[in-house]
Amino acid sequence: MNLAGRKILITGASQGFGFAVAERCLAEGADVAICARSREPIEHAAARLRAQAGQAGKAQRVVATVADVSNPKDAEALVADTTRELGGLDGLVNNAGVYGPKGLIEEVDWAEWAKAIEINLLGTVLPCRAVLPGFRSRGWGKIVNLSGGGATAPLPRLSAYAASKAAVVRFTETLAEELRGSHIDVNAIAPGALNTRLLDEVIAAGPEKVGTAFYQRSLKQKADGGAPLEKGAALCAFLLSSESDGISGRLLSAVWDPWSDLPGRRAELEESDIYTLRRIVPKDRGKNWGEP
Repeated sequence: MNLAGRKILITGASQGFGFAVAERCLAEGADVAICARSREPIEHAAARLRAQAGQAGKAQRVVATVADVSNPKDAEALVADTTRELGGLDGLVNNAGVYGPKGLIEEVDWAEWAKAIEINLLGTVLPCRAVLPGFRSRGWGKIVNLSGGGATAPLPRLSAYAASKAAVVRFTETLAEELRGSHIDVNAIAPGALNTRLLDEVIAAGPEKVGTAFYQRSLKQKADGGAPLEKGAALCAFLLSSESDGISGRLLSAVWDPWSDLPGRRAELEESDIYTLRRIVPKDRGKNWGEP
């Protein structure tokens, strides 16, 4: 029960990974607020969560809100309403996101490309802006931003997704520096290759839109089952808990990184650029290209 008494807001939580995070937070003892852009799916999700609430013998609240977190007014109202209804807010998980248009950059619809940037990047930045005054006044808070495979490697034909997720990681690192010494931790996570609606979108688009290699890889992932949602949800719960205090500005893989061991390595982590995005120069690869 590492989140007992905590109040957590999770965006894009009507299904898939966001819903799994909400379930894990409830299991860890938290009150949760969830949001999505459509009313029926988010209310259905809330009903399912309420059926699970209180199983540990503690009264728990589940709040559901319809909001477009890429809209400044919606994001501000979401945080204000959640804070009022739950009696405070301790953590934020920015999960809302889309793949955006699929295809070559010169061929995709520009409005769809720009909208994907708004949802993935602004839909992360705006909730952060909205929660920070409250976190600063309390002197504590946790933010978890969702990254993905497009942040650390090129993702041809999904350029809006790749560009926005890389931006989310650099925003996370930058915000962590702005918050240094405030006892507010902000991190990004890569939950792994998940079998969610985004994977179904890729398969439905076909190889002519997403490329043969990525399409075949997606089919294999679908058949194999993908990364368990529970691994990423467990990482979120860890980063929302006091156990992770002082770990900030990192991009952590739920599947590949030994994140549960990090509390014992805080000092080493603080002095390094491990789990960050950095430029590779020739000497990093054993080359001497005339650098000073």
